[in-house]
Amino acid sequence: MSVTVDGDKTSSVPVRVRRVLRGPAPERVPALIGTAVTLVGLLDIAAGVFPRFRASRVHALAEVLPGTLGPLSAAVSLCAGVLLLVVAHGLKRHKRRAWRAVVLLLPLGAVAQFVWRHSVLGSLLSLGLLALLLRHRDQFAALPDPRSRWRALANFVVMGAGSLALGLVVVSAHPRRVVGDPSLTDRLEHVLLGLVGVEGPVAYTHGVDWTVGYSLGALGTLTALTTLYLALRPEHPAARLTDEDEVRLRALLDRHGGRDSLGHFALRHDKGVVFSPSGKAAVCYRVVSGVMLASGDPIGDVEAWPGAIERFMDEARAHSWTPAVMGCSETGGQVWTRETGLDALELGDEAVIDVDAFSLSGRAMRNVRQMVKRIERNGYTTRVRRVRDLDDEELDLVRRAAADWRGTDTERGFSMALGRIGAPGDGDAVIATAHLTDPDGSDGPDGSDGPYGDLKAMIHFVPWGPDGMSLELMRRDRSADPGMNELLIVAALQAAPTLDIRRVSLNFAMFRSTLARGERIGAGPVLRLWRGLLLFLSRWFQIESLYKFNAKFQPRWEPRFVVYRTGRDLPRIGLAAMQAEGFLSLALPRPFARRRPARTPRPCAHVVPPRNSREHEVSAA
Repeated sequence: MSVTVDGDKTSSVPVRVRRVLRGPAPERVPALIGTAVTLVGLLDIAAGVFPRFRASRVHALAEVLPGTLGPLSAAVSLCAGVLLLVVAHGLKRHKRRAWRAVVLLLPLGAVAQFVWRHSVLGSLLSLGLLALLLRHRDQFAALPDPRSRWRALANFVVMGAGSLALGLVVVSAHPRRVVGDPSLTDRLEHVLLGLVGVEGPVAYTHGVDWTVGYSLGALGTLTALTTLYLALRPEHPAARLTDEDEVRLRALLDRHGGRDSLGHFALRHDKGVVFSPSGKAAVCYRVVSGVMLASGDPIGDVEAWPGAIERFMDEARAHSWTPAVMGCSETGGQVWTRETGLDALELGDEAVIDVDAFSLSGRAMRNVRQMVKRIERNGYTTRVRRVRDLDDEELDLVRRAAADWRGTDTERGFSMALGRIGAPGDGDAVIATAHLTDPDGSDGPDGSDGPYGDLKAMIHFVPWGPDGMSLELMRRDRSADPGMNELLIVAALQAAPTLDIRRVSLNFAMFRSTLARGERIGAGPVLRLWRGLLLFLSRWFQIESLYKFNAKFQPRWEPRFVVYRTGRDLPRIGLAAMQAEGFLSLALPRPFARRRPARTPRPCAHVVPPRNSREHEVSAA
């Protein structure tokens, strides 16, 4: 059977696609080796810390395991154990550099086994593991992850904390050899001084002080050397959208942008992109904590999607990243699962309004209608325009207001956010603004001029093909009346026909079907329990409030899916998605954040730094 890939019909492609993208189940050898190395590392650490362990039957078994250097000093055992734990994670992720490190260390371990312990069995096991690694070397081909100088600081913090905790264990592991009864403060001081090679206040008998001193000094040296290595190695930044990539993506959106409401969000400059061999389709992504996150459907011709998806999966395999897709449509989910063998799970629903069918009349729209009329009676007016119709002064005012009215310090948005207003090439975007001017001519309800004049709220839509728009950002002045969101959405929907807009995407409501079915009569206990959990999480994440806010406008719901490899990957994908969307930040606190000088806007580039787009102040509304 033949399929069409990148516009060419061929009978050989399907076999290749299945072999490359689906392929056999992941090899278990790297995972098994990584697990074995982890166990050996833990045994090495235990052998270096606890003197009784070195004389136990378990240690007699540990001595013949690869990597264990039994009779060597406790310092060498500790360092070996820590390094093995670090390398084991890389082996499980098929990292080439981790494989090279183990291949270099195993012969040294074998020599140490024979010279120091005269252990033939231990040396043979080390060499046997080396032979196994060499035989399966093709499974350890993953390239390094994106990295920066901040990894050095993270390593210093993590390794320093680990060395401090492990040092306290080392200092306390010899209770019968301690002179006196040192307090916890004395032990902590002894560890801190020992990490830098200085003798502390705790004293031991029978030569234990040498063992403790060398162990602490080795941990401090290991922390310093690894931090220095990470600080001096060259940076390998994450993929970014280049000018050429943006031009190619805009060309694809001009031809096929009407298919997916999230298509325009592919133009975020903090995303990378892979194109199909023919260039007719592309997949945009971001790598977060080892997860390669794609958002929405592939861009471009549907027939060329398999080629772009294949390139995406090849890139994920090359770096041993976990592939995942957030917020794809039902059609996109079918193509992803068919071409890759991945699974799909319904994540929520997108609220879409058909402009021709929208009306404020009827009982279902009574609350929205009453709120809009009340705000209009308070003196608010609205303006809905294309961004290209704003002059430079007003556009700059809107940008500054959007930045100032942002509700959080972190930048939010990934799959449904663009993060800029009025950049070159985005002139077709639509912006609706709310204004309030007192009868006496002053701006603001208190009769004083506000920092942004009479501007009180705004919403920003990005193009969705030639006849649609997708909500990207909502901001309002905190002093404005509640209901600004409803006012501006209604104004945008009423002005849509004059802008040749026929459909509007409002927002994405996570787990909408669960919330809707769980509140109905006759819902089962499992469904009610799941709904209760979502309501609990809504205290921190606007799950229920977004659903109810969107439901006010009586939209039709389009399901959106998350595509993943295995169920074990879902927690990791969820954390990565929260990081990408800005709900979970691992960055430095704001006082310690590095300030970057302002840059001159480049052609086809964003002018305003990414903000927490599509952040609806639903609770205030």
